[in-house]
Amino acid sequence: MAKHAAGKQAGAEARAICETHLRNRGVALADLAELVLRLQCAFVPGLDAAECLESVEAVLAKREVCNALLTGIALDELAERGALPEPLLSTVRHDDPLYGIDEVLALSIVNIYGSIGFTNFGYLDKVKPGVVGGVDRGGHADGRCNTFLDDLIAAVVAAAASRIAHRHRDTLGEAAWMGPGTPVRHVDATSRAGPA
Repeated sequence: MAKHAAGKQAGAEARAICETHLRNRGVALADLAELVLRLQCAFVPGLDAAECLESVEAVLAKREVCNALLTGIALDELAERGALPEPLLSTVRHDDPLYGIDEVLALSIVNIYGSIGFTNFGYLDKVKPGVVGGVDRGGHADGRCNTFLDDLIAAVVAAAASRIAHRHRDTLGEAAWMGPGTPVRHVDATSRAGPA
């Protein structure tokens, strides 16, 4: 029991550290929760902002998420100060589309609640709605660098949306989640999946 309490405490501390760093970069958790709501409201009846915020906070409480966020934010800040060696400095400062390491770091967050996070992330990275787009567009104004930050917050949103999807599917049952009239197949380990 004490081990569980210590784990919860460490998670709360990680979330608080990440929240502070995000806030210092102009990102509010409520803005991330708003995007989660936009992604999931059509699929989860009665979903509200409070549940979305709780899901964002749960994602941020994971150590690996906090590590990825802190690493990316540090690299953005080092680029702002000109403290990275060339050619890396120019690559990060200009968010070179062929660099891709910013997305790779974000992918360490995306799948923590299943592979649906990858689809969510792809949409957010391409369309850049809400705060993701704001961070991306503001990433090169007044000496700012948000090369990593826009992808990292998209990953947090994607993971939080995936968490909600999985929790509600577990609550509603597979048939309800997939919609009325959708055939539900269960395949055991001894059979091979064929056409439904």
